[in-house]
Amino acid sequence: MSRAREWSGEVASIHIAPKAEAPMRSLDAVRAIAGKGLEGDRYFISSGTYSDSPGPGREVTLIESEAIAAMARDNDVRIEAGDARRNVVSRGVPLNHLVGQDFSIGDVRLRGIRLCEPCAHLEGLTRRGVLAGLVHRGGLRAQILTDGTIRVGDPILPLGPSMSRSGAAEPGH
Repeated sequence: MSRAREWSGEVASIHIAPKAEAPMRSLDAVRAIAGKGLEGDRYFISSGTYSDSPGPGREVTLIESEAIAAMARDNDVRIEAGDARRNVVSRGVPLNHLVGQDFSIGDVRLRGIRLCEPCAHLEGLTRRGVLAGLVHRGGLRAQILTDGTIRVGDPILPLGPSMSRSGAAEPGH
């Protein structure tokens, strides 16, 4: 069995915010639009804090439920899943390994773009200690490749290295 197929996970929760700094709202399902983002989310309508720096890494963000639990355990910093300000909270998914990889959430195909390291802005919106507690486990920025609906409980599965237009695998970075 290849390394890419050694795990499978699921969507633990989904969160969007209508504008920058607005509280995150928990949903059971959300429509993902390729090249755009999640319907109703601040980056879908270009009203997020970092919307002035557009790109595929703003379409959807993910964080591991295990990272939130580890921050509470290791740093004694507790936050609710939505307070991490990531769109999809996963369970059983090694997100750091998905940079440069294609994966699916239900019937939606995505590509891991880069890690979503925590920032001082996130800590300012949550609480002291979040920045240190989520370093190297702050999640993943991903590009949506196909339209579809993402639902709580959907399986998250690896699909392998993303392919460039030339057909060669693109390296992770």
